[in-house]
Amino acid sequence: MPSVCFCFEVHQPYRFRPYSFFDLGARNDYEDAQQNRSLMRNVAEKCYLPMNALLLELIERHQGRFRVSFSLSGVVIDQLLEYAPDALESFRALARTGCVEFLDETDGHSLAGIFSESEFRSQIMRHRDRMLELFGQRPRAFRNTALLYNNDVAHVIEDMGYSAILADGAGQVLDWRSPHFVYRPRGCSNLKLMLRSDSLSDDIALRFSSRTWPAYPLMADTFAGWLRGMKGNGEVINLFMNYETFGEHQWADTGIFDFMRALPDAVLSDPDFDFLTVSEAADRYDARAELDMPYYKDLSAWLGNDMQKDAARALYECQGMVDYLNNENVTRVWRRLQSSDQLCYMSTPQTADESNSFSPYRTPLEAYTNFMNILADFRIRLFTESNR
Repeated sequence: MPSVCFCFEVHQPYRFRPYSFFDLGARNDYEDAQQNRSLMRNVAEKCYLPMNALLLELIERHQGRFRVSFSLSGVVIDQLLEYAPDALESFRALARTGCVEFLDETDGHSLAGIFSESEFRSQIMRHRDRMLELFGQRPRAFRNTALLYNNDVAHVIEDMGYSAILADGAGQVLDWRSPHFVYRPRGCSNLKLMLRSDSLSDDIALRFSSRTWPAYPLMADTFAGWLRGMKGNGEVINLFMNYETFGEHQWADTGIFDFMRALPDAVLSDPDFDFLTVSEAADRYDARAELDMPYYKDLSAWLGNDMQKDAARALYECQGMVDYLNNENVTRVWRRLQSSDQLCYMSTPQTADESNSFSPYRTPLEAYTNFMNILADFRIRLFTESNR
C-alpha cells in the first residue's frame, strides 16, 4: 500500500531595519517591527488561516484518513505569538485533531549543524520544548534547515532520540535508487531516512501556475494518477514543500486551494493508497538499504561567496561569549541573526536560490553591509555585558 506523506515547512525570517555605521553603540533595536508585523499578517491572511481551515475541513471530511506533518521554525512561532495569534491558534486546532504531526528543527532556522554541534543541539532542544508547550507533542522526527543533511547530522539526531529525519531526494546522491523508499543513514542503527520526492513536490510548489508547463493546468485527478503510477515502484511518496506555496507563492486565483481540496478524494479513491505523517511512515516501512551521504549538498546559496563566508564566520565566533553570558535576551538576538535567510540575502546571481528573490535588500552587498553593522553592534553589546 503506497503512502502519501505531506510535510509543510512554515518559516518567516525577521527583517532587520536599515542599520548604519553611525548607529553602532547607540541602538540595539535591530528588527523592523512594522515590516515584520505587516508581512506576518499578510501571509497569515493569504496562507496560514485559509489553508489551516482547509486542512481541518479535509481531516473532518475524511474522518482522520487525511494526515499531514508540519515543521514550524522557532522564528515564525515568535512572530505568530506577537503578530498573528489567531493563526497560531489555527495550528493548535490542527494539533488537537490527532491527525497532524509537528516535527522538530533548529529553533533559529539556522546553519548551526554546519558550524557548531553544541549550538545545533541546544536549538533543537529549545524547539522540542516549544512543540510540547504549544502543541502538546514530543516530536519524533526532525527536519533540518533547507533539508540540509549528511551522515554526521544523522548521527546527532539519532543520539538525540529521534526515529526519523528528512532529506532532499537529490538524484546525484541517490544515483539509481528511488526516493520512494525508506532508508537507513550510514552508521545509524535505529534512525529512518525519509527522502523528498523532488519532482512531484515541485510540481505543486513551483510549477503549478506556470502556463508554459505542459501539465498546466494541473488537476487533482491528474496528480493522483501520477501518484498511482508509483504503485509497485515505491512505498512512500514524500511531498515536502514550503507552506507558503498555498496562497502566497501560488495565489488563490491559481486554483491551488481548489486543487488541495480535491486531492485527498482523488488519492483515496484508490484503496491501495493512504496518507501518513512522517513518523507513521517511518514506523510502518522498513529501511530498504543503507544510504551514505558523507557531504552536505550544494551550500552555495548560503556560503557561496566571500561575503557570506565572512558573515557566517563572524557570526559563529560570537558563540563563546554568548554561552559565557548565558543571558536569555542576548541568546535570542544571536539566534535571530543565525536565520539562514540572512546569509541567503547576500547570495550573488551565481549562487542565489528561491529565497533570495524575497530579499528586502536592493543588492547582496547592501544585505552584507547591514548585517555586519548589526553584528558589530551586537559584539559591542557582548563585551559591554561581559564587563559589568
